[in-house]
Amino acid sequence: MEKPSSSSFVISFSIVAILTLASFASCLAAEFNRTKKEDLKLNGKFCFLPESEAFKLGIGGLVCLIMAQIIGSTLIYHSYWPKEHRKSCSVKKPLLSIALLISWVSFVIAVIMMSGATSMSRRQEYARGWVEGECYLVKDGIFVGAALLVLINGGSTIGSAAIGRRRRNHVVKAPNQIHAQIG
Repeated sequence: MEKPSSSSFVISFSIVAILTLASFASCLAAEFNRTKKEDLKLNGKFCFLPESEAFKLGIGGLVCLIMAQIIGSTLIYHSYWPKEHRKSCSVKKPLLSIALLISWVSFVIAVIMMSGATSMSRRQEYARGWVEGECYLVKDGIFVGAALLVLINGGSTIGSAAIGRRRRNHVVKAPNQIHAQIG
């Protein structure tokens, strides 16, 4: 795959930025729409929690985050690691590699937090609950923490693309020399 032109680079990473912001907004909205302690209904030792809007918002946020990560990482991989260098294990661009590592670590933690909180936002029936018949509420700030990790993820993905692009543009090419034939 060829390295992307400036316009395709801008379009691709604008899509990543939009998906990141959509995921961030979904997480914040989910925080304000999650089930509260007042929603919990008890019937003896059994509990019931209705489904909240946080479930749908969490699913939307997860989908946007996963799409942004896949698009961003694929574009970076194909653009900045040419085929001839993919087989070597040496790190030629440590700053780019560190930014990608931050991107993937924040992605994994955000997905785990969002998945758990989203799952707890589903309807929890009497005697079924979330786990072993017990109802669980999402703690304050879980979706906000995931939203911050989403921003870190998007920033480091776009930052790693900018680092790779800057390094690629600063490569100095030797001038073409034309030698006249003598003789």
